[in-house]
Amino acid sequence: MNSLIRLELVRALRNRKFLFFSVIYPSVLFLLIAGQADSKDIVDGTGLSLPAFMMVSMASFGALTAVLMGNSERIAKERESGWVRQLRLTTLPGRGYVLAKTASAAVVSLPSIVIVFVVAAVFKDVRFDAWQWAALTGAIWAGSLCFAALGVAIGYIASGDAVRPITMITYFGLSILGGLWMPTTTFPQWLQDIAKWLPTHAYAALGQAIELGDAPHAKDVALIVAYFLLFAGGAAYLYRKDTLKA
Repeated sequence: MNSLIRLELVRALRNRKFLFFSVIYPSVLFLLIAGQADSKDIVDGTGLSLPAFMMVSMASFGALTAVLMGNSERIAKERESGWVRQLRLTTLPGRGYVLAKTASAAVVSLPSIVIVFVVAAVFKDVRFDAWQWAALTGAIWAGSLCFAALGVAIGYIASGDAVRPITMITYFGLSILGGLWMPTTTFPQWLQDIAKWLPTHAYAALGQAIELGDAPHAKDVALIVAYFLLFAGGAAYLYRKDTLKA
């Protein structure tokens, strides 16, 4: 499994288009959205300034891009090319394949988180204590595992031709409805009620709680863990199901 993780990392780091959209793009969006705001612009219902709020949102968005977009399309193409069929001839179990894909994607997501933090600190003077920066990095990085598992599952649900539109709908739907592009407090009440149960909303809430100096809320942690188990279990099941078809 370690060899597979190393191979996945090398492939991802060689993909310049993937690195741009997962590492650079979120920082550019942060500057576009928070560029004219200052620390006095408070997001309603959060207690956070707009730059601090959008920093966590865009760091989460960047990690989501890295783990979801990268995994789903790559796996669908590997299935069509026969690479996955070759892996089945080895001793690698289904759970090992899912864990390898999830772990390698999570490693690639780290630069996107760190670069958004650096941009926010340098250009928008966002400041936190050292423990908050460390906790923010750890929480957003660990939370991205949930979406890495979702990417594996989508890669087994969809064919090579259908995987991109399915991934894009999932990607933008979770990002927008979960409040990564704009605060959910701007939504109608009925949509806010739905957003509170989405994994992306809970994901961003982990970092927002840390920014306020608090521990992440138990509900948000529980939602992320529950979604991770659901997505990882589904991915492992789909891997085994695809094996039986071969």
